[in-house]
Amino acid sequence: MTFRATVLTLYPEMFSGPLDISLAGRAREAGTWSLETVQIRDFATDKHRSVDDTPAGGGAGMVMRADVLARALDHSAPPGDPRPRLLMSPRGRPLTQARVRELAAGPGAVILCGRFEGIDQRLIDARGLEEISIGDYILSGGEPAAMVLLDAVVRLLPGVMGNVVSGEEESFESGLLEHPHYTRPKEFEGREIPEVLTSGNHAKIAAWRHEQAERLTAERRPDLWQAYRPRGGGKA
Repeated sequence: MTFRATVLTLYPEMFSGPLDISLAGRAREAGTWSLETVQIRDFATDKHRSVDDTPAGGGAGMVMRADVLARALDHSAPPGDPRPRLLMSPRGRPLTQARVRELAAGPGAVILCGRFEGIDQRLIDARGLEEISIGDYILSGGEPAAMVLLDAVVRLLPGVMGNVVSGEEESFESGLLEHPHYTRPKEFEGREIPEVLTSGNHAKIAAWRHEQAERLTAERRPDLWQAYRPRGGGKA
């Protein structure tokens, strides 16, 4: 089954680069997933192809119009389309690896990229959009966030990663950050690869990596650490 992504945006040309190279690009060429970009302005009805207007109640900036976006969404994902409708938004729920896996297991996604001050709330309510955030910061638009989401999803599609185990051992898959990595040369500027990693003792290597993952998570992401400990992990 091909994962079908449809992205509604004012800047379709932004998606022709990052998602056409490396794993995502090769998977797209192989037909593992498809990407359709939809120009929102094509659904405006005035001669200026307007997609926004001043905010009700006053204030700075402009707001994307519900009627224009509804026409674009209904054209791109008509009733019966099983794909979730996502809105990239700084006020959305944080994107997690668990949600990425859910999306990768599904038929695809319809992704709306906002601009300006945001989009009319009535569109969000009327079309049941799921708001998703990739972090606690503000971008100039939803396009970079949509690329991040798609990159995260596509790499989990069947056959995209050559080594499945590689994906299973990454940060967030077990609730922990990933352990440190090393490779040749054995010595670099006076720093050597930890001796346990060259010992050949796979049990000790696994224990060391797990210990390092716990240490890094406790130090750098106390939020993840607190969520991990009740599941039986962690000593401190």
